[in-house]
Amino acid sequence: MLSTIREATRQYEAGDYTGAASNLDYAAQLVRQQKSERMKALLPEPLDGWEGKEANAQALGAAILGGGVTVSREYKRGSSSISVEIVSDSPVLQSVLMMVNNPMFAGAGGGKLEALKGQRAILKFDSGKKSGELYVVVDSRFVITIKGRQISREDLVAYGEAIDYATLEKH
Repeated sequence: MLSTIREATRQYEAGDYTGAASNLDYAAQLVRQQKSERMKALLPEPLDGWEGKEANAQALGAAILGGGVTVSREYKRGSSSISVEIVSDSPVLQSVLMMVNNPMFAGAGGGKLEALKGQRAILKFDSGKKSGELYVVVDSRFVITIKGRQISREDLVAYGEAIDYATLEKH
């Protein structure tokens, strides 16, 4: 990656701005990929009685939905399923921040503002359908989305509490 940045610097100094920009974009994508691989370790292990699939990581360049780094993992217990997704460096973050910081937006979608291990969160849960979503904003840089079907509210919150927010803030 550093050799790509050095090549971009050489191209820039030689007046090859297109080549320099291309190499810098490539280097930025490599950085996002490394970050996404490190972030996979921050997804929680399956809780008691649950099975977890392998974690996925995706690093998108700015040309795709504004870019960002996303890691996710699926968990199953019988017919119940929960997914945990962590997104960083994405323009989507701004819309979720607006919802969390303005109670009117949170309530409009049927959500309730919650505090989860010191983090601001929005919880939407339908006890009749046994499904819900939990959105947590960490350090104004990360959005964690936890979605579940055929689950209890407690299951949803338990996965939210299983995340190591202090370590996430250091990334």
